[in-house]
This record gives sequence, C-alpha cells and structure tokens, in this order.
Amino acid sequence: MEILLAKSAPEFTSLKDHLLHVSYAAKAFGKYLHMEESVAFNGAILHDIGKAHPEFQKRVRTNGRNSKVFRHEISSLLFLSVFSEQDYPALLDMVIAHHKSAKNDAGDKGLLDLENGYEYIDYHIGKWDQWSPDAFKLLMDLGVQCIPFGEETARQNLSFAISHCKKQTKTRGYSEWRGLLMGADHFASALINSTEKNLERAFRVPNLTFFNRTHPLYPLSYKETASPKKHTLVVVSTGAGKTDYLFKRTKGRVFYTLPFQASINAMFKRVSKDLKPYNSDLDIRVLHSASMVVRQNDKEEESVLQPLFGSAIKILTPHQLAAIAFGMKGYEAMLLDLKGCDIILDEIHTYTGVSQAIVLKLVQILKQLDCAIHIGTATMPTKLYQKILEELGDDILEEKLTPEELDDFDRHTLYKINSFEESLPFIRQAIEEDKKVLVVYNRVARAQEAYLNLKELYPDTPILLLHSRFKRGDRNFKEKLLLGLDEDGNPLGEFNTSTEACIVVSTQIVEVSLDISFDLMITETAPIDALIQRFGRVNRKRTDDTIGKTKPIYVIAPPENKNDALPYDVEVLQRSYDVLEDRQVLKERDLQGKIDYVFPEIDFMNIEEHAVFKSDGSLSLTKLTHSRDPILMRLLDIDSVSCICERDLEEYENADFEGRLELEIPVRYFAVRGMNQTQKGNKPFIIPDMAYDFESGLDVKQIRENNFDVNNQLL
Repeated sequence: MEILLAKSAPEFTSLKDHLLHVSYAAKAFGKYLHMEESVAFNGAILHDIGKAHPEFQKRVRTNGRNSKVFRHEISSLLFLSVFSEQDYPALLDMVIAHHKSAKNDAGDKGLLDLENGYEYIDYHIGKWDQWSPDAFKLLMDLGVQCIPFGEETARQNLSFAISHCKKQTKTRGYSEWRGLLMGADHFASALINSTEKNLERAFRVPNLTFFNRTHPLYPLSYKETASPKKHTLVVVSTGAGKTDYLFKRTKGRVFYTLPFQASINAMFKRVSKDLKPYNSDLDIRVLHSASMVVRQNDKEEESVLQPLFGSAIKILTPHQLAAIAFGMKGYEAMLLDLKGCDIILDEIHTYTGVSQAIVLKLVQILKQLDCAIHIGTATMPTKLYQKILEELGDDILEEKLTPEELDDFDRHTLYKINSFEESLPFIRQAIEEDKKVLVVYNRVARAQEAYLNLKELYPDTPILLLHSRFKRGDRNFKEKLLLGLDEDGNPLGEFNTSTEACIVVSTQIVEVSLDISFDLMITETAPIDALIQRFGRVNRKRTDDTIGKTKPIYVIAPPENKNDALPYDVEVLQRSYDVLEDRQVLKERDLQGKIDYVFPEIDFMNIEEHAVFKSDGSLSLTKLTHSRDPILMRLLDIDSVSCICERDLEEYENADFEGRLELEIPVRYFAVRGMNQTQKGNKPFIIPDMAYDFESGLDVKQIRENNFDVNNQLL
C-alpha cells in the first residue's frame, strides 16, 4: 500500500505525520486555553482522517481536479463514532468548518451549501469497504482504539454531523473549538516537522528587563509604570522613550501593532536584538500586513493570515487585528490567541473616520477579551483621546510630558514651498555639505519618479528608494541598508549611519518606528499627524549637543484637486499646510493645538453595521461560519493582498513558509484581481516579470495580461 499523504509537493507530508503534528499543537493549545486536552487531541486526529479517501489521494499525487467537489472534512465526519458520544459537539465544531464556512461559503463548498448540489454523500463515502480499513488502521497507529464499522454507521455519523451543523449555524456566537483546530492546523502546516520543537517555545511570557533602562535624554524612562490600572494611554514626542514605557507596562504575552509594513519589520529586528540577552530562544514573530484573498465563483473571500499561535511577542499591523472585528476567515483562532494578552497599539495616527472607528471597535473587542490595552502615540486628536477614555473607563493610566519637557524636543525649522523643484537648490547644498537628505512622497508612483530623477541629477551620490511594494526579501535588504547597521547593531557607514552625502526617497512607510536620523527633509503635505511623525526622522538622534538646535524641513504645498490628494482628503491636507508657520521653529508644546485645528471633529462613522462584534458584546455571525465579504479592502486604503513575479512561481511553490514570504509583494487587490493565483502558501496573485524591478519595485501599470512571458504560457 502507498503511504497516505496529507500534503502535495513540495512538502509531501504523510497523513500520519500531519495528524500527529496537529494533535501535538491542539493538545498544547487546549492546555493553555483550559480546554479539554483529550478532546483537542481527538479532534486533531479526526479533522483530516478523510484524506485517506482514494479521491483525495489521487488529487494530492497528481494535482488533478474533476468537476465534482470533494471536501476531505466531509469524509472525516464519517468516522465520528470512533470517539465518545459526549465529545461529539466539540469534535464536530473542530472538523466541519476548519477550511470552509459551513454555509454561504465563498466557493459554495460549505457542508450545508453542498446539499443543494449533486449527491455528495455517496461521493464522499465512495467504496467504503475498500478504503476505510486503511483509515481505521491509521487511527489505531495514532493511538485511537477503535473497532471498524460498516457503511451504514458511517452514513449515520454524517447525518448526525449535518444536524449539528444546522443547529450551530442558527446559533449566534463563535466556536472556540473551531478556533483551536484552525490555529493548530495552521501551526503544524507552517512548521511541518519542527512542530514539537516550536511548541516548546509557545506561551512563554517574555523577560522585558531590558526596557528598565533609564537615560536623561528620554524623559519617559524615569516615569513610574507600576500602577494597578490595567490599561495605558501615552501621548509623547517621538524619541521620548515611548516604546520602552509601553513594554514596561506589559505583564504577559505581547501583541505589538504599528501601522506600516516597514515599521513592523524594523520593530521586529529591534526587539529581537534587544531581548536576546535576556531570553533564550524567544519566539518573536512578525505578521505581514497582506491578507489572503481568494476569488471563487465570482465571489471574494478575505482571510486572516494567522501568526503562529502562542508566540511570546507578535509584531503586526492593525489590519490584522481589524480582521477579527469583521469576522473574516480564521478570526476565531486569533481571538483565542489574543485572550488575556497585552496589546500595544502604537502610533494610531491615520485619522480618517474609517480607521478611527475601527480602532475604537478594536479597543472595545480587546477589552471584552480581557486584554490589557496600551496605547502610545506622538499625535492624537482630543476627540479620539476622549473616545478612548470613554471605552476604557477609569482603569487606565494616562501619561504625558510637561510643557517644559516638550520644549527639549523642538528640533525642526519648517519652510513652505510650492513644488519639489523649489527644493532642488537646498538638496544640492546639502549634498555639497555631506548631509543626509530624506524625500517623502504620499504615493508610490511619485516616489519612483522622483527617485529616477534624483539618480540622474546625482549619479555619484548613494540613493535609495523605499516603499511598500517591494518583494519582502528585497525590502528587508533595503531597510537594512537604510538603517546602516550590521546584525550586532554596529554602524556600516551607509545611509542612516553615513558620514557622507546620501539621499533616501520614500513613502509614508518611514513615518513610524524606523530609528533613522537625517539632516534635511523634503516632504509632500500629509495630514498633520502624519507630518509630525515624518518630521521625527530628521534630527532624531538626541545628545546634549543637539538639544536646542534645529534642522530644516521643506513642506510642499498640497494639490488643489481631490484625485491628486489621494490617499488623503484634500481639505485635511490644506488645513494641515495652513496650520504650519513658514520659516518658524515647530514648537512641540503647540502640536496638540495644531492637531485639534486640523481635526476639530472626527467622523467616527457607524462601524457597528459592518462589525460582527456589537457594542453590547453580542456577535452577529453564527457559529461555524465567517464573513466572506472582503470588507477591509473596501474600507481601508492598504496593500491588502500579495503577488509574486511569474519567474518566481516555481521557487515559491517549492519554498518553505519563510521562503515564500520573502518572494511576496504587497499590493492592492484591485490592481491584481484579474490575474491568476497559485494555490500554494498565501495564494498570491501571479504578475508579469516586467512589472517588477529590484531598484524601483512594483509598477502596477505594467500588471497586464499581454506583459506575461509567452514562452512561460506555452509551457
């Protein structure tokens, strides 16, 4: 007999190994969550035993398909009576919908969806007497004692499962057992043979002793963090020691959110390096911001890219957390992982009504999950501040700098200009004086154009382009160049640590977390909160000598029409520009007034109608289902999916979990929705090679069918 397989190439994981690995994870998660470990183990064994069916084995070996839908979880349900009847509800929750929504699935492949189609029961039972003996033998090999039974009992098991499914999908709420199994399945599938080793690192509370450091130039390092209050709200200048303060306020496992992909990459490297001496083999994960979006039968479904369950520290974007508010596929696993943890929401400063409403909804949900919520920012409108206080009540520690402390952070003299061309003489002078120049645009295409122009003007000056639409591996390389540090944190003399002239052209991804200090900035006008964050990348390095000294920032006047202002609101841009004083030092103690001038009111919009978690704690979704509406793509202006170059397809499909991430390029879904997808990994869309360049990154205008390599298509 051929070995039964669970995964096709490149893993070719045997079914026995996969079930064992998922069972190890399920038991560990069950123990952590105080759920019955034996039930978790049995559900993990049952969830994929249906892959022993000949139809699945044929497909996994040949990557073949036919017109009939085959769902291995339905064949798994045939073996329900192997286990104790009292455990049926939990086991069925784990198995029925661990891949698909039980009904109204985007591909119409949920258990209850199939009732309207072909005679699926006979198909999934198949020639029971021929294939079930192999499945029963495997169950016994895995330590599940059972007596083989006939087709009639198998049919009864499936009938019971369908009845349970109909009942659950009429009950509002979410199933913890479904979340546990999805988390365990993802964990084992991502790590394959190293599942047990990685479980040894799961659920550790990190030792954050490192952040107890103090320094006279970082006033927050002397502020008291010990307080019986559960939550935290800190509004301080960039460079005041906010990250240390927020970490010191945590007591458990930590989820740390930052708004941009580059920010989380930089924070991941920084935290990993800082904590290494105090934590042996600590599991710190970075969760990239793109979703997995699948288009089936003219329907779209967006799912949470789950971080590995149980990591000590996870660094991610709010986009990933927002997925739980809308009940997207995989949300139950993330809810379980979040429960009772410390959540740091850092630099919440994208003040559109949509994002503000989502942040407030997240605060509401996280509070319901018994999380400790720690919010830190350099910029926050008073209206939002008040709303957060309303949500968290009296159980919150507030911290701000005094006006006198703020004065030490006056670092910039602002100059208003009408166009980028007006800045060219100042750039030329800075280059001649061996200064480091940072140019920031609001859109990728404009940053790419400026990069090419500056390369032509200064062919002998090091110049770097950084934005969100690079392959993750390429972007990691460029971020390392930008920071100018080796693996041990020693200066390499490149860009940020250079003592000679250099230029970096970027988008708003440099606003947050990147610990860089340049000498001069030219920037397009952005909302005032975003501008303040950008300014923090100039004259950031604080010493006794730099306090009281300023460096120049040139702000380009905003466009007049709505389209040119995108992704921002043209009126917000104009108010932000108007509130800045030309040829004046930007006073930190005046920033709150400027922010409130630009954002006197915030349209928090009625997010209740979109969110599945309601203000009263109820859930609008029913159990064993999830929302198939890719709402985040419509509500948030973000790079929401991944794509890969045509030439990278074979490497991607044969790479491991980490290798695949290196090849992915974040992109807006609507730029690639007409392209094909690979069915491996995060199911990225496949784009023409000519749409990507190592120096410039992705050019979305080149994502067209006629740009594909004809030779590849013929193959």
